[in-house]
Amino acid sequence: MKSVKIRLSTIADVRDFANIVSQSDVDIDLASGRYLVDGKSIMGIFSLDLLSPITLTAHSDSTDELFEALDRFIVEK
Repeated sequence: MKSVKIRLSTIADVRDFANIVSQSDVDIDLASGRYLVDGKSIMGIFSLDLLSPITLTAHSDSTDELFEALDRFIVEK
């Protein structure tokens, strides 16, 4: 399991992020404050506070390829 902070600033960012994670077999949770949603759910992502960084938690030991694809969204490792 690995966690990083990400930022999704635009609707295009949310769309691109969802496309990338939906192609992965890794289970992903996104947390903003006390809210936790499935990282592969566009509706769930839009329910979060997108003005501040979001905590992404990937539930796998082999996340290097996924985090490489998501590198442009990561603000804090």
